[in-house]
Amino acid sequence: MKPLEKELATYQKEKSRLLAESMGKFVLIKEDKVVGIFVSQEDALAEGYKQFGNTEFLIKKITEFEEIGNFTRALV
Repeated sequence: MKPLEKELATYQKEKSRLLAESMGKFVLIKEDKVVGIFVSQEDALAEGYKQFGNTEFLIKKITEFEEIGNFTRALV
């Protein structure tokens, strides 16, 4: 099983409800459970570490369309 596969499937299953209730906020998901909805990514992350420690969990911004992130780093 791929990392976060259960969590991503849970997000897709719950997406319509999450969009209707909490668009623009952040959802914390562990396996097949929506743990909570948070105003900021930082709050969701803090709660994830508090409840689960240094293990896999998903934090995702609740949006209708996927936002593309672009990350770079200096290769000096």
